[in-house]
Amino acid sequence: MSKPLIAHVLYRFDVGGLENGVVNLINHPALSEFRHAVIALTDITPFHQRITNPEVSFHALHKAPGHGFKLMGTFIRLFRQLKPAILHTRNLAALEASIPALLAGVPYRVHGEHGRDMHDLDGSVKKYQWVRRLHRPFVHRYVALSRDLAQYLHTRVGISARRIDQIYNGVDTHRYQPPASAAARAQLRAELTPFDETHIVLGAVGRMETVKNHLYLAQAFAQAVRLPGMEHARLMLVGDGAQRTTVKQFLHAAGLLDRVWFAGNRDDIPALMRCMDVFVLPSLAEGISNTILEAMASGLPVIATEVGGNTELLTADSGSLVPLRHTLQLAQTLYRYASDAALRTHQGQAARAHALAQFSLDAMAESYAALYRQGIKKS
Repeated sequence: MSKPLIAHVLYRFDVGGLENGVVNLINHPALSEFRHAVIALTDITPFHQRITNPEVSFHALHKAPGHGFKLMGTFIRLFRQLKPAILHTRNLAALEASIPALLAGVPYRVHGEHGRDMHDLDGSVKKYQWVRRLHRPFVHRYVALSRDLAQYLHTRVGISARRIDQIYNGVDTHRYQPPASAAARAQLRAELTPFDETHIVLGAVGRMETVKNHLYLAQAFAQAVRLPGMEHARLMLVGDGAQRTTVKQFLHAAGLLDRVWFAGNRDDIPALMRCMDVFVLPSLAEGISNTILEAMASGLPVIATEVGGNTELLTADSGSLVPLRHTLQLAQTLYRYASDAALRTHQGQAARAHALAQFSLDAMAESYAALYRQGIKKS
């Protein structure tokens, strides 16, 4: 008897936190009792090569902009061909797959909410609430990555709390860990970056899109470096996207391009995090940030905006939360961390311990495996 198939549906399979979570899940041994298919409404990029299981199938539907009514038949044919035991859609765009899944006879359907849409940062847009409500009859279980998202599903969308599982992302604490020594970090910096051990490196990792708010970080950095003792502060921006040009133009006008490294998209994120002193996440909205968890596991103190699930990940011992769009306060926080090595060391150690205790990859994978087993049993 073949293993039951889980069909994972998402908008696009490319570099990103949601997508990285899918990779971690499929690669984990706890999910080896299932087969997997990844279905992207739009495209599947070479990012899919991070999935190590050669039996996973990939399907890109190349959806045009707008609602996917034209994909209804495509979905039905694909689901009838694959015969998944469980459909797992992620975020609003993928939710439309639940109706053709029902029509194609997929017996159990799960929907995950991973974070806020750029056009609905606080979850107040009625249109998106109604779309989710219209799909309620076609979804058996919901997964919210944070308590904030679980509360949104319950109070604004009207999902019974009994139908919602809250599962935090997990982080690979073996892949992401602090450098073995100061000498090891110095060698990494020399090999991978334009920085050396005299520099205090403030790092950010993420798609350079509006929701990730890199311009806010650049503006705060420009204010912070004017303060005394900040001569050695440097900024590392890992990732690429539509906002890169805007951020670069601002830093050029501020005369700071020589103090900022645009690393672009990289496959060596764990090593680059070991080159940082402080991790910064300036997002306008977040679910449960994989990059915060990775930074914590890497032994980095974290500065993040006070949005979404960020408040659930950070404690006073492991980092600092700053109000959204308060550039001066972010600048002052950057200065405080850059100026205080003892603070960085203490909070970095606390962050690593917190990641090990609360956000293990094993716990996440076991929770999803249990959810899928329950679905198969009920279907």
